[in-house]
Amino acid sequence: MSTTFKAACVQMRTGLDVAANIAAASALIREAKGKGADFIATPEMTSLFEAETDALFAKTKPEAEDTALKAFRALARELGVWLLIGSLPIRVAERQCANRSFLIDAGGEVVKTYDKIHMFDVDLPNGEVYRESRNYRPGEQAVVADLPWGKLGMTVCYDLRFPQLYRALAKAGASFITIPAAFTHTTGMAHWHVLQRARAIETGCFVIAPAQAGTHENKRRTFGHSLIVAPWGEILAEGDEEPGVIVAEIDPAKVAEARGRVPSLSHDRRFTLS
Repeated sequence: MSTTFKAACVQMRTGLDVAANIAAASALIREAKGKGADFIATPEMTSLFEAETDALFAKTKPEAEDTALKAFRALARELGVWLLIGSLPIRVAERQCANRSFLIDAGGEVVKTYDKIHMFDVDLPNGEVYRESRNYRPGEQAVVADLPWGKLGMTVCYDLRFPQLYRALAKAGASFITIPAAFTHTTGMAHWHVLQRARAIETGCFVIAPAQAGTHENKRRTFGHSLIVAPWGEILAEGDEEPGVIVAEIDPAKVAEARGRVPSLSHDRRFTLS
């Protein structure tokens, strides 16, 4: 489809109180709507940024009972916008959650969900330790969804480092890819921009990457710098390290243009490794 639209990234500093986080996200979504956005994306862990295991399970619910999802569905319906809720921690077992992304249409209906596939289990040189698999069940299915303007590939944060996922989404018809994130400040400083631009260039897709930003209540620091990247690799909009909203005009015709200039998606060849 060739109809242009406005996409927005909501950048947050999610804390430990679910109700407060819903209110903060909702205010920024309203701000994005006021700036003319048709499609609004929020970051990973929109409703809760909780690393402590017992507290996480005390504050999370199954999808049907999740208060944040109910609130965001009602808000999408009220504002008449498409929402990509980057992710919510959704209880899937007594001591396990899914890191689940939700695509909600302008009528408030959940169109698709995606569970983050790749778990961030890392020991950083500065002493930071992350064990996402301790509390979260990895997803097993890549997801492509229909938007009014074309197809969307849904991913989350650490997925960014696995280019084969993005190539598969593009080959399945995606023109836009969402990468909501809570990137650490350390890894973000080194890799955030180059990886986001690389995924856009490799796939010929628009990349929409809303991020968490700043020092959170649990003392973890995220990088921010939400990005909207064009298929040729140009950064169309970028945030800083404070909560806020960025907006960019999206022209789906640029996808075919970029892929026509470098048609690498059609040039795969089988090879052997010796």
